Amino acid sequence: MKIKTQFLFSVSRTFFNSIPKTPVEKTRLAAVSTITTASALINENFAEQFKNDDPKRGYLDGDIAKLRMINYSIRCLNALNFSQKGFSEITNQMVGKALHAFCIVGSVNLSVFHNNTLINMYSKLGNIEHARYVFDKMCQRNGASWSTMLSGYVRVGLYQEAGELFCQMWGMGVEPNGFMIASLITSCSRSGSMVDEGFQVHGFVVKIGMFSDVYVGTALVHFYGSIRLPYNAQMIFEEMPDYNVVSWTSLMVGYSDSGNPGEVINAYQRMRRNGVSGNQNTFATVTSSCGLLEDQFLGYQVLGHVIQNGFDGNVSVANSLISMFSSFSNVEEACYVFDSMNERDTISWNAMISAYAHHGLCRESLICFHSMRHLHDETNSTTLASLLSVCSSVDNLKWGRGLHGLVAKSGLDSNVCICNTLLTLYSQAGRSQDAELAFRAMTKTDLISWNSMMACYVQDGNCLDGLKLLTELLQMGKGMNHVTFACALAACSHPEFLTEGKIVHALIIVSGFHDDLIVGNALITMYCKLGMTMEAKQVFQTMPQPDRVTWNALIGGHAENEEPNEAVKAYKSMREKGIPGNYITMVNVLGACSSPDDLLKRGKPFHAHIVCTGYESDDYVKNSLITMYAKCGDLDSSNYIFAGLANKSSITWNAMVAANAHHGRGEEALKLLNEMRNEVVVLDHFSFSGGFSATANLGVLEEGQQLHGLVIKLGFQSDLHVTNAAMDMYGKCGEMHDVLKILPRPINRSRLSWNILISASARHGCIQKGIETFHEMLEHGSKPDHVTFVSLLSACNHGGLVDEGLTYYDSMTNEFGISPGIEHCVCIIDLLGRSGRLSEAESFIKNMPVPPNDLAWRSLLAACRIHGNFELGRKTAEHLLESDPSDDSAYVLYSNICATSGRWNDVEFLRNQMGSKNVKKQPACSWVKIKDKVHSFGIGDKNHHHPPAIQIRAKLGELMKKTKEAGYVADTSFALHDMDEEEKEYNLWNHSERIALAFGLMNTPENSTLRVFKNLRVCGDCHSVFKFVSEIVGRKIVLRDPYRFHHFNGGKCSCGDYW
Repeated sequence: MKIKTQFLFSVSRTFFNSIPKTPVEKTRLAAVSTITTASALINENFAEQFKNDDPKRGYLDGDIAKLRMINYSIRCLNALNFSQKGFSEITNQMVGKALHAFCIVGSVNLSVFHNNTLINMYSKLGNIEHARYVFDKMCQRNGASWSTMLSGYVRVGLYQEAGELFCQMWGMGVEPNGFMIASLITSCSRSGSMVDEGFQVHGFVVKIGMFSDVYVGTALVHFYGSIRLPYNAQMIFEEMPDYNVVSWTSLMVGYSDSGNPGEVINAYQRMRRNGVSGNQNTFATVTSSCGLLEDQFLGYQVLGHVIQNGFDGNVSVANSLISMFSSFSNVEEACYVFDSMNERDTISWNAMISAYAHHGLCRESLICFHSMRHLHDETNSTTLASLLSVCSSVDNLKWGRGLHGLVAKSGLDSNVCICNTLLTLYSQAGRSQDAELAFRAMTKTDLISWNSMMACYVQDGNCLDGLKLLTELLQMGKGMNHVTFACALAACSHPEFLTEGKIVHALIIVSGFHDDLIVGNALITMYCKLGMTMEAKQVFQTMPQPDRVTWNALIGGHAENEEPNEAVKAYKSMREKGIPGNYITMVNVLGACSSPDDLLKRGKPFHAHIVCTGYESDDYVKNSLITMYAKCGDLDSSNYIFAGLANKSSITWNAMVAANAHHGRGEEALKLLNEMRNEVVVLDHFSFSGGFSATANLGVLEEGQQLHGLVIKLGFQSDLHVTNAAMDMYGKCGEMHDVLKILPRPINRSRLSWNILISASARHGCIQKGIETFHEMLEHGSKPDHVTFVSLLSACNHGGLVDEGLTYYDSMTNEFGISPGIEHCVCIIDLLGRSGRLSEAESFIKNMPVPPNDLAWRSLLAACRIHGNFELGRKTAEHLLESDPSDDSAYVLYSNICATSGRWNDVEFLRNQMGSKNVKKQPACSWVKIKDKVHSFGIGDKNHHHPPAIQIRAKLGELMKKTKEAGYVADTSFALHDMDEEEKEYNLWNHSERIALAFGLMNTPENSTLRVFKNLRVCGDCHSVFKFVSEIVGRKIVLRDPYRFHHFNGGKCSCGDYW
């Protein structure tokens, strides 16, 4: 007894000494009804009673302590008005335990009512074990005892125990009331795993006839809403004899949770017509639904009701208002509501951060988060998820990395939702490697994690890794959904993954997802990207209910595969089915028009249709119109549309840059790029790709280097599309070293990266490097496409590797399943013809798998020119002129063959023919870039002002003298005029590339690399002169013609004299 008394006395004194003291006199004058007042009274009396006690005596004797404890217990209970209220007003567990101890020590007999309030107190304070202990010790119980214990279990989340208690009660013959049934149904709603039990309780309710109880009915409505059966909830609701505001709100919450905001508004309107006023939960649900519907007028009406009913100060309602205004894109109103709140919880701060994040306001989101940490001092996973989402860009990645560190520091790196958001962060910032590290570090993953990582791989071009992830999923036996298959199909949207795509299609059928709309759309997209539009149409025809997205995918596929007739036909069918198009539809149809013929037959009529349907004002449609006219060769119309736009987006600017670059107006494209910067238009990877394309076509290395510097400054150097464009630019500007310098690691290279490297190697005479790159590409699992083989066959052609080229041509079809195109065939013709195997080249043309075009015949004619085969040259020229009588190259090449063979009468005849048919020969032109100016020269050009022509002639004379001294002998076979040898040699020294060479040597620093460009193939004699000059002046000279680069250094050329 002494030990028990000492313990109770110690707990009491410890507790009471922690409460601020209140003078006894004041407590006696006032009506004592609060815990604080009673506690203060006891605390003060304890202090007075024991102030003279000797501390060395320890605790009082048991009997004395017991008497005093009883005395103070009685006084305390009286002060609390305990007889009427029991433990119901106690909100502090220590206080509750102390008073419970007083009752035990003071031998106060607790009634059923007091025990019920004690059970309720313990369960509210989370101490369910003490509540059950008190319940089990009760000698007598009533319905409220069972109901209180039952609701206590539900309150703390012990739903199974609540069901067991109810069964125990029913077994003991206790009749359940509405509160008990409602608590039981609530436990089934909240558990997430007791759906069958909920159905059983519903049957039990019907059986015992308690359906008419408003609490039971409301609980059932909430139950069916929580398991996403809103129409079952509505049926229950309609059968209820009476409703209250909670009933209406439960119905609305059910609709909201099931994604039916429109039904929420309908229920709210019915409630108001029935004269029922909403509560805070009602208004929170209704305002959220207004936001989901994006109905501003309705939202402001509900806001009026909120203010009218006095709920504008309620925290949960204000939180919903913030979200609603965010959905209306009205961040200022959301901010006003937030700033006006007298009280904020974590949800309030999260709602405001989410509003900023939803509108891409990264800085404001981070400022709000900073304030939250200082003023609220509580964050959760939702806070960090919202912040991570707004940092998902290259510009804001540094903040995202910082938040990642905070996630780890906060111990939230085990939270699956947060980790999934981190995957999205790195994926959208183009950091697939960081995403992979985060994914592999996750201790727990869900299907969203796998889908996110797969989508990241696909987005970054690592399709093979994406498919490997799908394989892992299959091997682990994890379930898959429509998102999984959509990502997998996107990974197969390249010709190299055709087989894998068909396997995934089969897997979709086996898994039962073939009727899923999203998966069907992804299948159509995949087959269209693989060039298999027939298969795409078959998938389309088997889909139960194609929607607008489906039609757009099919139309876009036809456009991508250059099938304008099919695209327009599909659009007409779409309209006949009553499915309205949108701006994407218009863009896709416009994308199908790509030739002057398309422009007249389809492009312009469809433009008129766009005007009639009102889509001409859409920015995306305007951009597509610009691109369509440019692709069809009408750049003036593109410029006209562009000039008429009041607000030009970056997409519009990019369209014009790309159009000008595509049509050879590189200088105009670069001017537009500068204007973009002056107009403070945000540059993206499309801007840089267009700019690099323009600089590559112009061959202006300095501008390309400046653009590359801007790429690094703005943080786009890790963007694979930009890197590929920069590699292509350096390759076409003669800087193979820089191509290798920025080349991604093999594991990170896309197929385009490999293709550019092979092509650049071939163009620069690095034949062996190009072939080695091809084999390295295969070793790293990247499958070649038709472009790869064009580059590879070009490398063999430039190197004279006839047998190797023929072997690769055969393997293209036999090993890799790529059908030969006209580009591959032209390479083979050129390869055979330039090596002197003219009969084989002729035979190849007759038997090639695609009809020969002008390029094929022109390649054979050029080979006849090299090897002086007059008869074959004549027949080839006839083929060319038969298909196009105005082809100047046919006349020129055949004339050159005649001149080489000494058939000057035939040469004269051909020149007369050109004159009579008004066929103009493309004049030879060469140019060099000195500082910021391009200086161009024609054959025998004498119109040079900087320096005067006389100085150029003097320099040419000097070079002629020095080259002859070094052993140069003119090859006058390249002087195709009937004149004496001396005049022929003089004419050779008037070739445009030699004039450009002399001018360049005079106006560039010694020891610097001189770059000369020519619009036609360099002649053999000029090639020889360039070799001699490079050795004489001790400089590197780079000559670029339409076919390749010649790097002259020390008297040698990179082409090995084979070009």
